[in-house]
Amino acid sequence: MSVFTDLVSSRELLSNLTSREVKGKYKRTLLGQLWSLINPLAQMLIFTAVFSFVIRVQPDKGSPSGLDVFALWLMCGLLPWNFFANVLGGGMGSLVSSENLIKKVYFPRVVLPVSNAASIVVTWLGEMVVLIVALAIFGGQPWKWLPLVVVVMAVEAVFATGVSLTLSIANVYFRDVQYLIGIVLQAWFYLTPIVYPPHLVQTQSDKFGPLVGNVTAWDIYQLNPLTQFADVFRKLLYDNTWPSLSSIIAIVCWTVAAVVIGAWVFARNEKRLAEAL
Repeated sequence: MSVFTDLVSSRELLSNLTSREVKGKYKRTLLGQLWSLINPLAQMLIFTAVFSFVIRVQPDKGSPSGLDVFALWLMCGLLPWNFFANVLGGGMGSLVSSENLIKKVYFPRVVLPVSNAASIVVTWLGEMVVLIVALAIFGGQPWKWLPLVVVVMAVEAVFATGVSLTLSIANVYFRDVQYLIGIVLQAWFYLTPIVYPPHLVQTQSDKFGPLVGNVTAWDIYQLNPLTQFADVFRKLLYDNTWPSLSSIIAIVCWTVAAVVIGAWVFARNEKRLAEAL
């Protein structure tokens, strides 16, 4: 596809735009890049207070790691979720926010949403390093699976970028998309096992029984790609064990689908962006 060819031929422009995004994100702030760590830490404290002490959600201990720290369990799912949500939020508006540039100069438009995703990857890497150090301090052994963690991070980055390519085009033609996705992400967050363990959903599903035929609520719940990503990251980082084969296959299939659809949608509409904007 021409989208991938454009990315390869414009790698220098992509690098420059990514650098600009990273440097400009916290420009003129006192704490600078530290905000990228403060924000998830603040979320961790709030969610830990609410779901660990008030609602008293109790996930299983890490097996075989033996970890039993709600805040660390939470962060193993929260950081991948935040990355996904940030890529969608930034990538979705990347074309609209660069309207003047697109109308004046020709360049491969795909570098705009991709550079947004790449800049967020840089931030995510720093957050994950801090998480891995914290897990090691509390007795975990996340370094055992570090190469696979990096691979899964790359897979999620590609998945999120693929989804953002589609949404960036949709937002050009229908500006309501950015507001709709904001609502969707709020619901999606609670439909993903970030602040609660997935076995709670399975327990309730078993009580209700099949919804249609032999299909249960648990079957539908597992179709959520972020559920599979959360499971894989927690298995590797918190449990220190190999993820289930079904989860690995699921995230690969979702990623391939997201990239193929995103690249196809973007390639079909790229030449008309200046007119549409």
